[in-house]
Amino acid sequence: MDDVDGSAVGVRGLQELTADAVTRAMRAVLPAEFADADPLVRRSDHADFQSNVSLSLAKRAGRKPRELADQLAAELGGPVEVSGPGFLNLTVPDETVWRQVAARVADDRLGVGNSQLGRRTVIDYSAPNIAKEMHVGHLRTTIIGDALARVLDHLGAEVVRQNHLGDWGTQFGMLIEYLRAHPEARWRAADLPEGDTGTTSALDGLYKLARAEFDADPGFADRARRRVVALQSGDEPTLALWRELVGESEKAFQVIYDYLGVLLTPDDSAGESTYNRYLDEVSEEIERAGVGRDSQGALCVFFDDVTGPDGNPVPLIVRKSDGGYGYGTTDLATIRYRIQELKAHRILYVVGAPQALHFRMVFDTARRMGWLTEDVEVVHVAFGNVLGPGGKMFKTRSGGTVRLVELLDEAVAKARAEIESKPHTLLPGELETVARQAGIGAVKYADLSTSRTKDYTFDADRMVSFNGNTGVYLQYAHTRIRSILRKLPEAGAGQVDPSLPLHPAERALALLTDEFAGTLAEVADTLEPHRLCGYLFALAKAFTDFYEACPVLRAESEAVRANRVALCRLTGATLASGLGLLGIETPERM
Repeated sequence: MDDVDGSAVGVRGLQELTADAVTRAMRAVLPAEFADADPLVRRSDHADFQSNVSLSLAKRAGRKPRELADQLAAELGGPVEVSGPGFLNLTVPDETVWRQVAARVADDRLGVGNSQLGRRTVIDYSAPNIAKEMHVGHLRTTIIGDALARVLDHLGAEVVRQNHLGDWGTQFGMLIEYLRAHPEARWRAADLPEGDTGTTSALDGLYKLARAEFDADPGFADRARRRVVALQSGDEPTLALWRELVGESEKAFQVIYDYLGVLLTPDDSAGESTYNRYLDEVSEEIERAGVGRDSQGALCVFFDDVTGPDGNPVPLIVRKSDGGYGYGTTDLATIRYRIQELKAHRILYVVGAPQALHFRMVFDTARRMGWLTEDVEVVHVAFGNVLGPGGKMFKTRSGGTVRLVELLDEAVAKARAEIESKPHTLLPGELETVARQAGIGAVKYADLSTSRTKDYTFDADRMVSFNGNTGVYLQYAHTRIRSILRKLPEAGAGQVDPSLPLHPAERALALLTDEFAGTLAEVADTLEPHRLCGYLFALAKAFTDFYEACPVLRAESEAVRANRVALCRLTGATLASGLGLLGIETPERM
């Protein structure tokens, strides 16, 4: 249990090294057919790690569990204790722990390997509608998708971000016809002051005006329907207005994305219109393959286990009876394109849980068509709702949808007030920057620290608290570490002395820093960012315990101080890296 391995795949974790040691012992005392079984090494409250492999294999190997555990302990040597009916309590030697700290702190990636190298992953997220305001319903898809993109990219995946904008459909005939009749209704983002987010508000207002006229004036409604045909037929004046609507919306969306601090740019836009040219081809292919069949003039795909409340089959409609297409066809064309053209190994749809049945039908159809094969993983990364006060659906007082920018502004304002209520030395400009970092970070952390399949309540006061499991608490923990290191000019000098004994608080902190790479691998596998949040919160708490029990600035010797400084550096870098992978900035001071 005393090997530290730094390589292109990262620094191997202490749990993995301990498992290797138990495996070697198993090979020495067990018949060959059992020697390569899982050593079942896990973290433990009784020691650094515990293995119950003796209980798992004893009967099959014809041994008593305690007897087998004693044999394995003798073979392992070192600090191993047999407890209960045959548990192995395993303690990593102090020297090995310190060497692990040294290896990780010396590595630019903190020992994190590239486990996703060679995998192309397409992530579909955010997806606002053109000419409409981004609202609270876009918060979770945007934040979760961004965090997954960052983690997978960090682990070596080739990440293709896809913003599936709602940029096509019958509503554009209505909007374009209204603009032609009322050219004064145009609103250009270029005319707004820098940072103004009013463009989509104006476009949203335009949509409401057009909708009202559509509902009130049959003549306008007929002209709007004809305008849809013109759009779909490629009429250039109609397309020019459509492009203007899309362009203005994208500029406004980018203001929100920049404010929120997510990676999406207009280059990532791949709206519904992207796949128009494939719709005829896809429907004909499905019809030829016999996967779809006629139902009252429509081309539909049916499923044995999908029925409605009346017990009748519920189909995925590929082509409507009037020859038109819906978003189901677009999603079929999209998944086909991502597999055949983008050559994706993994496709993630970060979309709300209510769309589960729809995606299940789309994925099943893609499998039946042979597009989606065993070597491509496709996942609906479902998530719950953001709730308002009282745990109810988030609505304005008038019952409307809450604008996303209003939620973000509220969180930043609450963060500013929280910071101002405490002693600080921030200049006015620094205060505004830190308030933004804290407020936006608080929103992201509140979202990501909740299991994504569950609903959560948006509570800005709780989110920006310096106490408890919040993003601000983690940011503040990082600033405390940076403050310690600023007081130590020689913080970057000196070597870790592995011969020094470990204080229990040092051991607890060091073992947690060693779990960073494994936690990221879990997030990549499970697509659950809350695992990283939970890890970072535990790390910050362990640092607090360490700092209270183990003086750094006033350590009893230079060697002890050097080791503790290394732990501070590693913890600070791990917090900064982990928060960064969640899309949360880490201020130097708060």
